Amino acid sequence: MKTPYGLQMVEDCTTCTLKKHGWYCELSENIAHTLSHDSHRTTYPGGAILFVEGQAARGALILCSGKVKLTTTSKEGKVLIFKVVEPGEVIGLSAMISGDPYQMTAETVGPCLVNFVDREALLRLMERSGELGLRSALAVSRDFQAVCHDVHDLILARSSSEKLARLLLSWTSREGGPSQAVRIHAPATHEEMAQRIGASRETVTRLLSSLKKRDLIQLEGSTIIIKNRAALETMAV
Repeated sequence: MKTPYGLQMVEDCTTCTLKKHGWYCELSENIAHTLSHDSHRTTYPGGAILFVEGQAARGALILCSGKVKLTTTSKEGKVLIFKVVEPGEVIGLSAMISGDPYQMTAETVGPCLVNFVDREALLRLMERSGELGLRSALAVSRDFQAVCHDVHDLILARSSSEKLARLLLSWTSREGGPSQAVRIHAPATHEEMAQRIGASRETVTRLLSSLKKRDLIQLEGSTIIIKNRAALETMAV
């Protein structure tokens, strides 16, 4: 079934054709079927707010398709992107389990299909299912490790150029290209790159121009070509 945003609609998780490797998609058929009855799937346009920082956690959200960015905002209005959630991942699980408010704001990046699971229903099922409890523990652990890794890079990096080099390299590792020249369709605008590394948009634009002049990268619209990966790795140390 097609939605107004051109997304593939999912009626039942056990027959889903969008399955990815992830916390929710790898559940056994019985558990996935039970959760399907306690969840509600909704499509969202880009720029939709799923929940905001400080809001009571009413449940967890499983991203079926699209991407969602998790952000936090300082008192001065400075935005920092913690993570970009990929399909198959669960959002807000830690807050849902603890009963604490959401610690970040979740915003869709383009059209998304999201499956919302009510907190009480999910907790009851976690109590009965060792499989779901283990999957939940693994998901929270992975999120914690990812945040620790990102904070380590952000705080210990000596300069914005080092942080940007690390960000670009993280995208190349996901592409899996072993050669020096790697073509990346940048998954973020200059503003979003700045929010990922705790810098201004102007700083990111200036640094990208500098990397281009040094012939380390090539810019083709939203595509970045890493021409000298070894030099970027030296900058990121």
